[in-house]
Amino acid sequence: MFLWGTATAAYQIEGATSEDGRGPSVWDTFSHEPGRTSRGQTGDVACDHYHRWPEDVALMEGLGVNAYRFSIAWPRVLPLGSGQVNAPGLDFYDRLVDALLAAGIQPVPTLFHWDLPQALEERGGWLNRDVCELFAGYAAVTAERLADRVPLWITLNEPFVHMAYGYAMGVHAPGRALLTGALPAAHHQLLGHGLAVQALRAAGARQVALTNNCTPVWPASQEEPDLRAAEAYDILHNRLFNDPVLLGAYPDLSAYTPEPDFVRDGDLATIAAPLDALGVNYYNPTRIAAPTGDGLPFDDAGISGFPTTAFGWPVVPGGLRELLTGLKARYGAALPPILITENGCSQEDVPAADGTIDDLARVDFLDRHIAAMRQAMAQGVDVRGYFVWSLLDNFEWAEGYDQRFGLVHVDFDTQRRTPKRSYHWYAEFLAGQNTDT
Repeated sequence: MFLWGTATAAYQIEGATSEDGRGPSVWDTFSHEPGRTSRGQTGDVACDHYHRWPEDVALMEGLGVNAYRFSIAWPRVLPLGSGQVNAPGLDFYDRLVDALLAAGIQPVPTLFHWDLPQALEERGGWLNRDVCELFAGYAAVTAERLADRVPLWITLNEPFVHMAYGYAMGVHAPGRALLTGALPAAHHQLLGHGLAVQALRAAGARQVALTNNCTPVWPASQEEPDLRAAEAYDILHNRLFNDPVLLGAYPDLSAYTPEPDFVRDGDLATIAAPLDALGVNYYNPTRIAAPTGDGLPFDDAGISGFPTTAFGWPVVPGGLRELLTGLKARYGAALPPILITENGCSQEDVPAADGTIDDLARVDFLDRHIAAMRQAMAQGVDVRGYFVWSLLDNFEWAEGYDQRFGLVHVDFDTQRRTPKRSYHWYAEFLAGQNTDT
């Protein structure tokens, strides 16, 4: 069955950050630090999904999706990251899973979508190798409760973005600016993934996946310096997180570190545990030029000539086809089936006088990207699912509530949900789909 779905993340929608025994996460700490987020906004309430989840499940049922990708908040299940299990936290996800199944929607949980328990950050976060084992313990606890009803699990969401924004540049939680000193956070996330795969399967999970943010990398020119820079960026953004999982080896990291001394014997075998699917999040290509100063071995050259989203990201549907066929060409038989676990766009989405939101640009975005996905499938890429980001307007990390990605508009003062034109378009589209394609 082809999975047609939508997606969210715990810290972006749940709220209730201090209710029912939930511990603080790095995002609770980070968003409350002055200057870290747009207008000092936080996820304290977000979409209040923790209390309003029945309404949100009903919205998904009305949409006609057959799958829902959400994330489980590690600090809601294990407030300190390990040790005592918080029963009310697990109960919340238990109720959500049952409601989704009753609505004919397959739950697809992600175990880590950037909300590391603050207690673990105080022990070094993902720079501390011990967190890998603790992540596997959290995976085991969660799967032991839910794996009897949840067939497909995702370990990590976008470890590149979490490493780059959270540890290298400091613009996301936990706010560290270590540049290439962030590389151990990449390896430890991947090692935690591999250990979690073992724990999930031992607890009865039938299918396990990893979601990576991937981008086609375009050199600014065909001159050798730009080509070298593009290759270096492709290694950092794409291959650093795909090669160890699919090929059991890191790419050449000499542009970033003389010796990856954080890799120990046996790590790569653990990381390369067989997967049932690779999740791919796609938003846009990246254009790269040779560096103009010291530091990283590339510069982001920007992309012009395409329409842009409210975020300023270029809208390039053909990039999705390019990405998918490129993955197939690079990894061949080592590439498992692919799920497009996120694809969507931010738009202004100002309600009209009658309350409707006529987001035609988002409709066009989704229509063209689905067409590009199908072109890749026609070229032999094994894609098994497509999830729109996002079900709801939500807390968009450092951007606060300024960027709206949802199929459903949320008035954050009243929590009123209003389906947009894109919601109705997607519902009509899904009503005409054969679930096998």
